Amino acid sequence: MLWEAVKLALQAIRRNAMRSFLTVLGIVIGVGAVIAMVTIGNGTTEKVRAELAKLGSNLLFMNPGQFGPGRSSSTAKSFNVRDVEAIRAQLAGVKAVAPLAQQSATIVFGAENRVSRVIGTTNDYFVTQDWPLSAGRQFLEGEIRAGSSACIVGETVKQKLFGSTSPIGEMLRVKQVACEVIGVLSAKGQSTFGSDQDDIVIVPLRAFQRRIAGNSDISSINISAQNGADTARVQADLERLMRERRNIVTGKEDDFSVRDTRQLAQTMTGTTEIMTQLLGAVASVSLLVGGIGIMNIMLVSVTERTREIGIRLAIGALERQVLSQFLVEAMVLSGFGGIIGILLGLGLAALATQALAVPFLLQPGIVVLAFSFSALVGVIFGYFPARRAAHLDPIDALRHE
Repeated sequence: MLWEAVKLALQAIRRNAMRSFLTVLGIVIGVGAVIAMVTIGNGTTEKVRAELAKLGSNLLFMNPGQFGPGRSSSTAKSFNVRDVEAIRAQLAGVKAVAPLAQQSATIVFGAENRVSRVIGTTNDYFVTQDWPLSAGRQFLEGEIRAGSSACIVGETVKQKLFGSTSPIGEMLRVKQVACEVIGVLSAKGQSTFGSDQDDIVIVPLRAFQRRIAGNSDISSINISAQNGADTARVQADLERLMRERRNIVTGKEDDFSVRDTRQLAQTMTGTTEIMTQLLGAVASVSLLVGGIGIMNIMLVSVTERTREIGIRLAIGALERQVLSQFLVEAMVLSGFGGIIGILLGLGLAALATQALAVPFLLQPGIVVLAFSFSALVGVIFGYFPARRAAHLDPIDALRHE
């Protein structure tokens, strides 16, 4: 019985192939858009999560000032070396504390030059950032204490200034200061915010302060918590310590900010997940439009086939048989639309993820859900026309012109 209804539905669809295709186009677009949007969104979320992981593990960033509407960091005083020493000595659960002073500067080697980010810091920077060297060595303790003219370059600086040759042992100029290249950082690529992380030169903090910046300011401090340590507790202890050191009285707002990379990751991935859900919901509207299209075309089909329905009823066909015939036809239409939409969505998602350089993360559940929803649309919007056909009066149907 069901197979006969399916065969009749296929015959009706073939008789009006173009009209049937235009009918299911809304379903195709809806299913394809839902699958493509969700897959692209999942890939984007995973890429954001992976990029944030490059910032380092269990990492806290501390900067002078507060950021946000109506707030300013321009009047907040910078940190100093004594703050760094106090954090190392008084905070429990801390693995590494890296002071940072940085600015953009012209880097020159031979006839080549470029403007890069120059950071003055210590070896703890490589720990907090989970950033190993691909060649050479880190700073010696004597070089850090004396502020020696040694530097470690990023992969971009190496490629632009030295090409395929090794820069180890070469002398380059940072502003007017000559320094020896002692190491090369492993490549990290672009950050989440689109900047080139490898376009960087790192020098000892004291050398940066004395010879490049001309002051003893520290613009930020990175603190890496030990594995298993509660970063929330470390952050609370850090904020209490800095309030004491900066003489901030009770009730007064901090003139510094501390951010946790895990909180940052949760915020950014949460945002992308919400956007994915929103885009999926918007795309689902196309399924509703497609369902309305199916209902309209089935109503037209009932009108066109009124005499056929009257003959079937007159020779003994039951109302439920006529109902199932038209209901199956609507379900077949929506099913075809769902299958084509799945293929279209997967193809679009594959092309988009490749173009955007994000992972292709197919979520099988969304494919099943989109197809199931398309079939449900066929049932819901096909029921009213099918019911109308089943309740036609045979005599009136036979008189219909």
